[in-house]
Amino acid sequence: MTNKLTITSADLDERGFYTKSDSLNFDGSIEIDAELGLVRFVGGLQATIWIVALAGSGIKAGWGIEAGWGIEAGSGIEAGWGIEAGSGIEAGSGIEAGLGIKAGWGIKAGWGIEAGSGIKAGSGIKAGSGIKAGSGIEAGWGIEAGWGIEAGSGIEAGSGIEAGLGIKAKTVTVDMRIFAGLCMWRMPSREEMQIRAKVLRGTVAFGELIDPGRTHG
Repeated sequence: MTNKLTITSADLDERGFYTKSDSLNFDGSIEIDAELGLVRFVGGLQATIWIVALAGSGIKAGWGIEAGWGIEAGSGIEAGWGIEAGSGIEAGSGIEAGLGIKAGWGIKAGWGIEAGSGIKAGSGIKAGSGIKAGSGIEAGWGIEAGWGIEAGSGIEAGSGIEAGLGIKAKTVTVDMRIFAGLCMWRMPSREEMQIRAKVLRGTVAFGELIDPGRTHG
């Protein structure tokens, strides 16, 4: 039987900070009770198995968040440094890290995903709004965003890329098709339908390709 640490309202101060220690490193799984809002850790949060925040509760750490298996939150996940999980990372709202985000399987957020450096997932990456990375974005399967996708360097996907608005990166490499400007809630502008990148592999199925290496009239 694995160890499980449950964090309740009794463990938090009036601002939502965990009071028992600045950082928490637990051998087992950490579960945060429901409806606690954003549960804050001054330092880092680490568990050898799972980190789960139930519905209505989110996670914010001044340093990194790491789990041997998965990380899941009913609301948001935010770290001053990196976020890493051996399997999946999932949040009801947004996922944000000062450095990189890495998951052995998929990354999924109800809102946006943002990292100061790279984003990497063994399977798919999906966000209800935008995806933004300071360096590269890489997924073993597909990448999907309700809004735009932006990377400081390259975007790479094992299957395809689908964005509600535009795509911007130095390079794009996919095995299948690329879609930009698919938003359904309004008519996108011409700029919001553009793929501003050099496509190294893949087929542009929807959107306008603006290759930075070419001169456009």
